[in-house]
Amino acid sequence: MDPPSDLIQSVSRALRILEVVGAAPHGLSPKAVARRCGLKLSTTYHLLRTLGYEGYLFRRDDGDYVLGLEIADRFRELHVALSRPPKVEAVLRAIAQNTTHTAYLARFAAGRITITEVMEAPQSPRVEDLIPGFDEGAHATALGKALLSTLPVKTRREYLADTGMRRFTSATIDEVDALEIELSHSRKGAFTEVAQYREGIACAALLVATGLADDPWWAIGLSAPVESFARHGDQLVAALRSGADDLAA
Repeated sequence: MDPPSDLIQSVSRALRILEVVGAAPHGLSPKAVARRCGLKLSTTYHLLRTLGYEGYLFRRDDGDYVLGLEIADRFRELHVALSRPPKVEAVLRAIAQNTTHTAYLARFAAGRITITEVMEAPQSPRVEDLIPGFDEGAHATALGKALLSTLPVKTRREYLADTGMRRFTSATIDEVDALEIELSHSRKGAFTEVAQYREGIACAALLVATGLADDPWWAIGLSAPVESFARHGDQLVAALRSGADDLAA
């Protein structure tokens, strides 16, 4: 992926330092960090001190740096955001068994549309990207379209401007106005996409109203070969609807 035109170099460098230090459990000296990151030593010192002050790095008595406790706090927050809601595993397993196609749950996690649960099934081609933690391509996936539809227009456009609308296949909708038209036609039924995210694969998704103030919408979906979806799409959506009803209940 090409870097954005407004990339902030200092942020990228700081994140690179966290990656390098995190990969060295016994700690690294500032010189070692600078060398591994390809940075000037003076720049490295500034970034190390800043990250240390914010708690993301810890400077030991010998001068070496290790990861700080703030990293653990962020991990706990991520774990909570991706934690499995009650009943989801059973519902997704039933969908996968009844349809023989892989079932998914997506939610808003830390402000991003994120797949948080996957139940694989033998009749679906494996899509390596669609795993728990995946938070890209909302404009090109049925799960993403469903959750995007719950946002106010202004918020939705801001979200898409921030994430971009990458063209995954020749069928991907990569213009906001065209996506708005598709969403307006889908709101009363299933959200679908055919080969917009992966060639030869179609997906369908339905919204689930949870009644939770801080997590009001989930989306459940499934993926199938385009040919299978063309023949059995109505049955697949019916299985999803039954699962959505179970979760909403």
